Amino acid sequence: MNEKNSCVFVVDDDASMRDSLRDLLGSAGLNIQTFASADEFLTSRRPDTASCLVLDVQLPGLSGLDLQQALAKSEVQIPIIFITGYGDIPMTVRAMKAGAIEFLTKPFRDEELLNAIEQALCCGRQREQFKTQPAEENLHGKKKPRSENHFAEIVGHSTALRRVLKAVETVAPTDATVLITGETGTGKELIARAIHKRSARAVRAFVSVNCAAIPPSLIASELFGHERGAFTGALQRRVGRFELADGGTIFLDEVGDLPADTQTALLRVLQEREFERVGGTQSIRADVRVIAATNRDLNAAMTTGAFRNDLFYRLNVFPIEMPPLRERREDIPLLVEYFVERCARKVGKKMRGIDKRSLELLQSYSWPGNIRELHNVIERSMIVCETEDFVVDKEWLTREFVTTPPLGQPFSRELLTQEKELIETVLAETKGRVSRAAATLGIPRSTLESKIRSLKIDTQRFKTV
Repeated sequence: MNEKNSCVFVVDDDASMRDSLRDLLGSAGLNIQTFASADEFLTSRRPDTASCLVLDVQLPGLSGLDLQQALAKSEVQIPIIFITGYGDIPMTVRAMKAGAIEFLTKPFRDEELLNAIEQALCCGRQREQFKTQPAEENLHGKKKPRSENHFAEIVGHSTALRRVLKAVETVAPTDATVLITGETGTGKELIARAIHKRSARAVRAFVSVNCAAIPPSLIASELFGHERGAFTGALQRRVGRFELADGGTIFLDEVGDLPADTQTALLRVLQEREFERVGGTQSIRADVRVIAATNRDLNAAMTTGAFRNDLFYRLNVFPIEMPPLRERREDIPLLVEYFVERCARKVGKKMRGIDKRSLELLQSYSWPGNIRELHNVIERSMIVCETEDFVVDKEWLTREFVTTPPLGQPFSRELLTQEKELIETVLAETKGRVSRAAATLGIPRSTLESKIRSLKIDTQRFKTV
């Protein structure tokens, strides 16, 4: 995170929390000013820059919500991240509807706060850019599309990535539902956030839900909320993610994992823009933009009845397919540089450069785990690196997927052939069982399924061998 010209304001009456946040944000390269109360913040002299406010809800005198309202009345536009130790649901709804970027309950992870601040600073920059643009450039898409350089949070310049960013520019100003597909680790949530940040909803909440991480019995309650007594353990009313996202965007990651009854409820939200809490009878309107993502083959899921056809067509209004990292190989040097700088700052090391052989190795690898795997390998290497030149341990890469194509060349036809032969050999050994084949290869099933589709491998023929 490199925001030298921005200042993060922290308002919290807990001195230890202020000190902790000062250390965390300082180590991330951010400027920071702290305040013990809302009154102190309002009476202080502050730099006039695109910045954000990390605000405790429970404060002596003026509360965090009172300060938010005071700033709004004074037309002071600062993206706000609320933090609280109480997790009060009605307070959360009020904060999000009033325009808070994020609401974090103590204790929260450092990465959660840093990600929220990055999003808030991006919103602040967009507001400043919008104010300084000539009026005719802000009318109905007359402005020329941004180059990829305007996507500060997305690294790369490959043709495949530029195609995705062009799609983001096209759909962002609309309220169209978007379906993002692609392998695990390709950055689908990053693209969803980019769409939100470039939409008219950017000043409202972006609410992310991982549908695969929530038990099927609880997913409806998580999305739509529940009334007290709706089921065993429902001791009080719960506000769902759709209510929290009112006026903003909800991102449904791994939407292909939704159970059948929840698919039906989601279809109603998309069709009628309303829903009921679990155990409730009152219809609640939902002014929410839906962006969904999946690494599953929804066409195959529809064939087997695991995914509703009508829901697919409602979600697939504007499809965006994320390219795997092996198809944007020219972006790897930029990604490596970005992650090395970020990880070095995180572990407190100074790097002079990147070992040439290590860079060649990283470019020759096919990255079955995509960008997420690249980040993990770099962070792990950074921790054990004992020199000022960044070096990667080859043993940490899956041997079967390391090749030696010419440096800077795209993923070669020869390498695709080798990969296809390897996968077919393993499928033959496992009698066409994809799960077992994925385990043998040491990659996620979803990644193998994507490779099978892209390489046009017929798995049925191995089941008769």
